[in-house]
Amino acid sequence: MLQPLLHDETVLLRAPVQAWQARNGTIGGRAIHGLWFGDVRIVAHSSIAIGGRGGEHIATLERSVDTASFVSLLRHLDDGPTADPHVRAVHTRQVTADGVRETIRIESDLDHPLSTTVAVRLEADLASMDAVKSGLPTRRVRIAHDGESATWHDSAGAGAVLLAPGAIATDDGPSLVLTWPVDVPAHGVDVIAWTIAATDERAVVHAAPGPAPWTAPAVEGDDRLRRWVDRALDDLDALRLTADRAPGEQFLAAGSPWFFTLFGRDSIWAARLLLPLGPSIAGSTLRALAALQGTASVPDTAEQPGKIMHELRRDTLEIPGERIALPPLYYGTVDATPLWVCLLHDAWRAGLPDAEVEALLPHLERALAWMRDFGDSDGDGLLEYVDETGHGLSNQGWKDSGDSVQWRDGTLAEGPIALCEVQAYAYEAAVHGADLLDAFDRDGGDEWRDWATRLRSRFHETFWVDDPDGAYPAIALDATKRAVDTVTSNLGHLLGTGLLDEAQSALVAARLLSPALDSGFGLRTLSTDAVGYWPLGYHRGAVWAHDTAIAIRGLVAAGHDATSLATGLLAAATAFDYRMPELYGGDGADEVPRPIPYPASCRPQAWSAAAAIAVWDALR
Repeated sequence: MLQPLLHDETVLLRAPVQAWQARNGTIGGRAIHGLWFGDVRIVAHSSIAIGGRGGEHIATLERSVDTASFVSLLRHLDDGPTADPHVRAVHTRQVTADGVRETIRIESDLDHPLSTTVAVRLEADLASMDAVKSGLPTRRVRIAHDGESATWHDSAGAGAVLLAPGAIATDDGPSLVLTWPVDVPAHGVDVIAWTIAATDERAVVHAAPGPAPWTAPAVEGDDRLRRWVDRALDDLDALRLTADRAPGEQFLAAGSPWFFTLFGRDSIWAARLLLPLGPSIAGSTLRALAALQGTASVPDTAEQPGKIMHELRRDTLEIPGERIALPPLYYGTVDATPLWVCLLHDAWRAGLPDAEVEALLPHLERALAWMRDFGDSDGDGLLEYVDETGHGLSNQGWKDSGDSVQWRDGTLAEGPIALCEVQAYAYEAAVHGADLLDAFDRDGGDEWRDWATRLRSRFHETFWVDDPDGAYPAIALDATKRAVDTVTSNLGHLLGTGLLDEAQSALVAARLLSPALDSGFGLRTLSTDAVGYWPLGYHRGAVWAHDTAIAIRGLVAAGHDATSLATGLLAAATAFDYRMPELYGGDGADEVPRPIPYPASCRPQAWSAAAAIAVWDALR
């Protein structure tokens, strides 16, 4: 079973709908192809024949994040007098928040009328996203039609309605074929159109209403940066969603196609990176997550009182072959809770109204208490995690793949694991949480500052690894509290949090900017001197834009130069036509002229898009 590749495909989206297709607009040639509504594929195949044949594709015009036109020549219908093409088709697909609108415009420069037919072939399977991602086979479902419309649905409440005015609908095996007669005048045009409206009675996330709650900044100077920021904000606009449990409170879906829903860590970091544009999306993200904050200890879902959730799904997420089954509302994350506190503080500093902040203070107090009462499971003053369910995520920081925490010799670390960046988040959350409690005349500020001081001392005692090139913090402590000695990009998350002193910050900054981590296109997740390094390793050497953006943010806050990393990300964004993928290869800029795609990478992806704002903020 192979995960579908994405890097060469064209995506259009307007959450919760996304369409994945080939460059010529055809749907069905690759595993990921389809019209998706949330986590359900509504259309699995769509192809067009005009005059009995497909056109010859010559251009794809991506007009916006949700609309593209696919231009083709119809030379089999062209009897013009010169070598110029005289007949072409422009197929436009626009994704909306509840489906898709499509048109085919046939344009002729012939001196005589042209009569032909347009046939659109559709197939549906109503497959789940996790089944497709896992490479599992899917079955087509019958599309019923009555001459005016067509419908299809499953017993779980997902389905669609198709309207195709003027078309003749016929069955051809598993396919529905729509046929229109077309009469194009001399030097004229004829247009046909159809729409598909999707439904899902069990959807847990929905389209966010209204315009995006931010204003695009005035980017001066570098045209590449302006183009990256503009495209990133368009993508982020299309990723906005709301959840059933927090109606009207919008957040950014983690990414297309696999994570088109609420993720605690991802949505928090995306909102945090966008704070230079204002606190609105941060405020609504905080409220959406507060509505799902844990209230009880439920081992099967990893819920605990005060804990911020990890991900929200329509159904249980099963990953075949990995013995992973995540409940629809899953709390298996160690970092979302302190990050929620950090976002609340930063949003307040960025101008979130006091009344909105004050309404969230009870959730703040519960989040802080979780760090002390549950996050520090063994009472050693540090936060650690371990999967107690037997079917959850084995690693619960942002690097959540099974091989992400390893020793320099490639051996995997054994849990419970205490990650270095989680200690930084927890320290910052305790200090800034105390600041919020003081500012709003609530008790507990001094207690949390004392707690943070103890955590900081414990970190300094246990995490530092001696090295001839300069000491550095380990990625983590393992189950026996040994410092796991791999050099990783996690170091960048420590800067600017207050966890390090000035000398330690300088050591970390030097490590981040060394050739072993800085690829020239951003930070490698794992140093090249580690045995486990591989440039296309998910968390073992590939570059993640948000990870580098967090390091840039920290370097600037700690008074260090972040220009090298910022310009590296800008070079990568340019290479990817300004739509930064979730991750890409860690090959050095001195080895390859442009970064190599990680072929299953999400794009657009919320925190990768938001990295554009961190770079803009650092370079202005």
